Amino acid sequence: MEFGFGQDDEDFRAEARGWLAAHARGDTGRRAWERTLGAAGWIGLGWGQDGYGNRRATLTQQVVWAEEYARSGAPPRSGHIGENLLAPTLLAHGTDEQKARFLPPIAAGAELWCQGYSEPGAGSDLAGVRTAAVREPDGRTHRVTGQKIWTSLAREADWCFVLARTEPGSVRHHGLTFLLVPMDQPGRIEVRPIRQMTGTSDFNEVFFDGAHAEHVVGGEGDGWRVAMSLLGFERGVSTLAQQIGFAEELGAVVRAAVESGAVHDPVVRERLVRQWAELRTMRWNALRTLGGSGDAGAPSVAKLLWAGWHQRLGELAVLVRGAAAGVGPADWSASAPYELDAAQHLFLFSRADTIYGGSDQIQRTIIAERVLGLPREPKGAV
Repeated sequence: MEFGFGQDDEDFRAEARGWLAAHARGDTGRRAWERTLGAAGWIGLGWGQDGYGNRRATLTQQVVWAEEYARSGAPPRSGHIGENLLAPTLLAHGTDEQKARFLPPIAAGAELWCQGYSEPGAGSDLAGVRTAAVREPDGRTHRVTGQKIWTSLAREADWCFVLARTEPGSVRHHGLTFLLVPMDQPGRIEVRPIRQMTGTSDFNEVFFDGAHAEHVVGGEGDGWRVAMSLLGFERGVSTLAQQIGFAEELGAVVRAAVESGAVHDPVVRERLVRQWAELRTMRWNALRTLGGSGDAGAPSVAKLLWAGWHQRLGELAVLVRGAAAGVGPADWSASAPYELDAAQHLFLFSRADTIYGGSDQIQRTIIAERVLGLPREPKGAV
C-alpha cells in the first residue's frame, strides 16, 4: 500500500519537532509535563471537531505527532490512558454530560486515569470479573467492592475506569457495567505497589471497599460492549508511536552487536535482520488498520505481533552483550540492591509483554473463535 505525508503534514511535523526541542526536558515532573502539553494544545489531537480537544488535527497529523514525540526523548506520558483509551470510549459511548465533564480536564493534562480491568483470580480472562457494584437507594451511585491488579499508574491517577459486575448471579460477559470511579476515597480505596524484577513498581494492586461511583458509561449491564470497544483503541496511532520506540531500541541492539563483535556471527546477523524486517511489517500492518479495518481480529493480531517481537528483541539485547550482560552498571549497595542498564531492563520488562493487555493465549482464542469461527473453548463456572 502507499502511505505518505502531504505538505500540511510536514508543516505540522516541523511545528511539533520545534516545540518538543524547546520544551521537552527529562527533569520535568510528570504531572507538570502533562499540563505543559495540554496548555500548548498537544493533548486530544483530533477531538476538535467534537468541541472537546485543544486543536484540530487530521489522522496523518496525529501519526506525525506520535512519531515526533517518540523520537524526541520527551518524558514518559502519565496521561496516555485517559487520552488514548478513555477519551475515545467516551466519544463513542458517553453522554454529553460525561464528555463535557471529563474530556476537557484530560485535554488540559489536569486529570490522570488508570484502568481497572484485570483481577487476581481471572488472569487475562476479562469476562471472569468478580468485582461487584451495587446501586445505592438514591439511584445515582454505585458502591464498588473488589480487587484489581496490574493497574498501571494507580498511585498517580485521579480516576479509574472500572469493569464491575452489577447483576448478582451473572456469569461471563453478562451483567457487567463500565464505571468511572474517583481514586481519592480514603478508607474506601487502597493502592499497593507491586515491585517488579526490574526494581521498579509500574503496576499496582487496587482494593475497593464500598467505593462510590456516580458515572456509568454505556448503560448498566452493557459494560462488556464498552470494554471491548475500549480495547480496540489500543491499536492505530498509539501502535505506530510504540514502533518508533521499538526502532530506537533495535538501533541500540545493533550498535551493541557491532561494539561486542557479535555482529560477525551469522546467526546473530540473521536475527538482527529478521527483527528489522518484522518491525517494518508491523508498521505496514498498523497503517493498514489505522482508519479501522472492521476486522474483529485486528487488535489481537497486532498484540501478538508486537509482544513476541519485543520479547525476542530483549533476548537479543543480552545475547549480543555476552557475559557483560550479567553485570550491572553500578556496585551493589543496601539502599540500591541492583541497578539495570537499558539492555537488561529491556530483557526483564519485555518478559511481561506476552502477558499484560491480554496474554498470547487469550489473543489466539479470540482469533480462533471470533474470526475463524472455531468451536468455543470450554469455560468453567465463575
